[in-house]
Amino acid sequence: MNKIIAFVFIVTAFFSCNQKQNTSTINDSPVNIMAYYVPERDYHPEQLPLNKLTHIIFSFSKVIEGEMQFRNEESGKKLQLLVEQSERYPNLKVMIACGGWGADGFSDAALTQESRAKFVKSAVAFIEKYQLDGMDVDWEYPGISGAGTKARPDVDKQNFTALMKLLREELDKLDRPQTLTFASAGWERYYTNVEMLEVLKYADFMNVMTYDQVGANNPVTAHHTAFGNVEYKDIAATPLGKMLEARKERYESRGIKFGPRSVERIIDYCISNGADPKQLVVGAAFYGRAWKGVEPENNGLYQPNKGSYIGWSAYHQIREKYENKNGFTRYWDELAKAPYLFNPTDSIFISFDDTMSVKIKTRYSMDKNLGGIMFWELSNDTKEENSLLDAIFEEATR
Repeated sequence: MNKIIAFVFIVTAFFSCNQKQNTSTINDSPVNIMAYYVPERDYHPEQLPLNKLTHIIFSFSKVIEGEMQFRNEESGKKLQLLVEQSERYPNLKVMIACGGWGADGFSDAALTQESRAKFVKSAVAFIEKYQLDGMDVDWEYPGISGAGTKARPDVDKQNFTALMKLLREELDKLDRPQTLTFASAGWERYYTNVEMLEVLKYADFMNVMTYDQVGANNPVTAHHTAFGNVEYKDIAATPLGKMLEARKERYESRGIKFGPRSVERIIDYCISNGADPKQLVVGAAFYGRAWKGVEPENNGLYQPNKGSYIGWSAYHQIREKYENKNGFTRYWDELAKAPYLFNPTDSIFISFDDTMSVKIKTRYSMDKNLGGIMFWELSNDTKEENSLLDAIFEEATR
């Protein structure tokens, strides 16, 4: 009997150790891979590819009456399920994002010492309630109104710094180590409205939203998530170049540097202004933007259009319906290092990230010793093999 018990103990210990080894080595990527995540309608956290992430940022909580809250109880239940699931992955950090596009309340919450204290107290209580590993402040944008949000250009800059400082101080008092990040824009005007170097004293990472570099209402097609630093001279003869030239004086009077946007351009800008590369996280788009009525020259790139086709489309929809299907052909822009799709029959142009472009962004973040790569957002990815996350993970670990 004793031999049987000993055998059972040894077998159990072997499988327990083996299971622990399997989970503890998951997420051991040499570069941070951060996923923003909006729960899917058919929510199954056990099916999420958490083993390929270092951080998952549950999106979104909001600023409601000066405090960080969910708008509905269902979001809290889903977050709790995610936290429970994450226990299988010891190196994974589960965070909460507060804000998002069109989310108001930050300017008021950051306005005074009392309002900042109120917001930070609620944020700390929120994190303790769900036993989270940190938070992401997604204020779009200090000093600049995004989608009608309140902005105070005269004080938002300093108040944002004060808010991040207080968050850092209070989060550091918790027993559980906390990661504090903030989402920044992929264009230079944003950085004239924040004290970047001061804020980075308190944040672990700045998640640079290097997507939506052009919007759905842009009268000329372009890459919405380009990587390569395309110079104005490269596009001067195109309709986009001519549009930029016509707007040059207006852009420069508003402090907007002239030229196309890209990952390389904004990262170089931040580093040249003193940012520590290890704190900068590059953004990838798990969605595309599309325009209709596009002129056929240059396969639709940098051409006039007649408006948004679908506004935006998740990558899984792009792969299913458009990527080299139904009259669409994939093209590659070597300068921008970005893909695009064009259907000459229907005159539709789609800008997006694919497996090739996200690998380039991942390799860049490693070669330049950046803080990593993040993306918006996980539920937009395909469930098929060779997904966008698969491509990022494979590049990061090869």
